[in-house]
Amino acid sequence: MQQMQGAVRSYAWGSRTAIAELTGRPVPSPHPEAELWMGAHPGDPARILGPDGPRSLLAAIEENPQFHLGAACRHQFGDRLPYLLKVLAAVEPLSLQAHPSAQQAKDGFAAEERRSVPRDSPERNYRDEYHKPELLCALTDFDALAGFRRIDHTVALLTALNCPQLTHHLALLAGQPDPQGLRALFTTWITLPRSALDKLLPAVLKSCVDLAERDGEFAAEARTAIELGERYPGDVGVLASLLLNRVTLRAGEAIFLPAGNLHAYLRGVAVEVMANSDNVLRGGLTPKHVDVPELLRVLDFAAGSVPVLTGSPQGGERVYLTPTREFRLSRLELGPGDVSTMTHLGPQILLCTAGEVRLSSGETELLLTKGCSAWSPAGEPSVTAVAGSDGAQVFRVRAGLDEE
Repeated sequence: MQQMQGAVRSYAWGSRTAIAELTGRPVPSPHPEAELWMGAHPGDPARILGPDGPRSLLAAIEENPQFHLGAACRHQFGDRLPYLLKVLAAVEPLSLQAHPSAQQAKDGFAAEERRSVPRDSPERNYRDEYHKPELLCALTDFDALAGFRRIDHTVALLTALNCPQLTHHLALLAGQPDPQGLRALFTTWITLPRSALDKLLPAVLKSCVDLAERDGEFAAEARTAIELGERYPGDVGVLASLLLNRVTLRAGEAIFLPAGNLHAYLRGVAVEVMANSDNVLRGGLTPKHVDVPELLRVLDFAAGSVPVLTGSPQGGERVYLTPTREFRLSRLELGPGDVSTMTHLGPQILLCTAGEVRLSSGETELLLTKGCSAWSPAGEPSVTAVAGSDGAQVFRVRAGLDEE
């Protein structure tokens, strides 16, 4: 078991305070800090601290995959850590996006390889052949758009806007209130000629202002569209936001985003774990490449509410259960002096997000304060956590190997 140093990623939508404060660095940071990566992603691997100084976790795994990953993890996922853990801090909205299924990723990657699309090209959709399901657990109040809303609710929202320019578009969905009708409306919007979009979008936003002022049932959705319209003027993703569930998570609540789920994170601080992949299909709210045909190929137009997960109690932890085998996230809430022993099931990362905790495995001991993390390889059978005098909150991520 070794202490880990995550890699800080700077993007324009990030916070100058949240990650710096979490990791005990001066606030505000010199640049917006959007993500703290803890894992072995080739783009920015974390470092583990040993007697010879810091070392890339990716390099350590490549040198001794059996020790770090273990036989069960290697058998299922090969010689790569199958997950990536992040702290995400958003003060501005991220792009509207979806991720492919495992088969879609494999096929898409192979197709772009055959066409010799450079892997670092901004036009590239598939930078690897893996899927990217995600689980996001809030550390603060966290706002997001996630998945297509129930169709009857969307019809009610579009009706409440009372926008004459939307009459035809509303009829598309009201006349066929099923996934195919939703696909038809979304496809119509995302393929609108610029001249048509420049007429429709301002009219819709004006109606959103009126709806927000009435402060009725859909005021939050209207305000979100207005905010997105100000941040991304002329972007078709503003229209798409009106089709999606608007979710506010409280600390400790989580949402799972499977393949095909159209989503955008709006603001807040959260722990996020995902399959170790870079594959993103964007649908708007971004200046980056949007491949409309490929996006439509991977989107899931099934509509409904997004389940909010609070974690299932299991042996002193609250486990956020998902159907994904690449990762299993759990949360430990420890009172002063509380002790928790975690049976080790494959390689795991432990992140302290509040208080402090002393970890022990065999003869190795580590003290994790707020914002610190540890790498525990598969070669260690268990880890015992003892909370400090103020208690501790610890997130634990590992592969879902115990589901075999």
